[in-house]
Amino acid sequence: MNYTLKKQNTAIDFVKLVGISFLVACPVAWWVVNKWLEDFAYRIDIQWWMFAVAGLAAVTIALLTVSWQAIRAAIANPVESLRDE
Repeated sequence: MNYTLKKQNTAIDFVKLVGISFLVACPVAWWVVNKWLEDFAYRIDIQWWMFAVAGLAAVTIALLTVSWQAIRAAIANPVESLRDE
């Protein structure tokens, strides 16, 4: 039970960090992309859903990474870990 709570807290912490970094990066990315696209004759407008997809991909990758590491730690033999130290 305690292990499950710790794993969930770790995942929530990573999602919070990814969310904060996404909120910081979105305005900067929007400004840089708009400045870059101004130089093209045929340009597109940046839509909100493009940032939403990028944020969702970042959260998904973070959750998959945390889950993978938690599963590896749960399956690992502690003797093998102690033998290397």
